Amino acid sequence: MKNLSIRTIVAIGIGAAVFLILAKFVAIPTGIPNTTVQTAYAFLALMAVVFGPIAGALIGFIGHTLNDALSYGSVWWSWVFVSLFVGLFVGLLGKRINVENGEFGTKQIISFNLVQAVVQAIGWFVLAPLLDILIYAEPANKVFVQGLFAGISNIITVGIIGTILLVAYAKTRTKSNSLTKE
Repeated sequence: MKNLSIRTIVAIGIGAAVFLILAKFVAIPTGIPNTTVQTAYAFLALMAVVFGPIAGALIGFIGHTLNDALSYGSVWWSWVFVSLFVGLFVGLLGKRINVENGEFGTKQIISFNLVQAVVQAIGWFVLAPLLDILIYAEPANKVFVQGLFAGISNIITVGIIGTILLVAYAKTRTKSNSLTKE
């Protein structure tokens, strides 16, 4: 934390609060127990790309922890860890996709979506179910169905809403070499 800028620390605090609000109030219920379609991961992806892997990891960790504690009265640590994992690794992508230069075109959109899909597939299809089994002794068939559904819905949500957010954000940035001397 010592090397984080004040801007990044503020982004972590605000980002975690927005993640909590989206997870609590802008989630779509499904027929699968304790599994919803989450818009919070699209916002997490935006924040991770813009502010980097540490901010992404902490926003996912803090926001998910607070949501679980407030919504369910206890924290489901296996899934909190996956939110940290997703924020961290999508944030690492941000170093390759520099939206700060005002560009987020087809090449960046494809790269972003390939990476976020792979990261979320590893997180939700593998890590979340395995941690559920190891930590909570949950039945494998239940947690793999939950992880599969959560992963697919998060990949789609981030692919659509996350891409829209990043395109909109990039449009607010000044393109590199766009200023000319008269």
